[in-house]
Amino acid sequence: QAQLVESGGGLVQPGGSLRLSCAASGIIFNINIMGWYRQAPGKQRELVADITDGGITNYADSVKGRFTISADNAENTVYLQMNNLKPEDTAVYFCHVRAFEGDYIPYDYWGQGTQVTVSS
Repeated sequence: QAQLVESGGGLVQPGGSLRLSCAASGIIFNINIMGWYRQAPGKQRELVADITDGGITNYADSVKGRFTISADNAENTVYLQMNNLKPEDTAVYFCHVRAFEGDYIPYDYWGQGTQVTVSS
């Protein structure tokens, strides 16, 4: 059974840092993309950053220059280093994995979410 286990959320002051981790297990198809989304109260879930199995990264404009995504493909683990955090980064952060059966059939997997709160 596929499972994404997230860790690393918490409470941090503005300007501080946090590192999120997400370990995927039980996924039998080829993982193509790993990434992070977030959802703040009253807002839609949005992409924060993702990384392909080839190492190509993509970031939301709001986090460029502050967040860094990386992955250990051998361990099916993705990380999000978040620096210079701002109150507007406060949200539940969800790990996301897209895998493909063959070339065309995608499967999406989600973690349970981890709370990040930026407040003084």
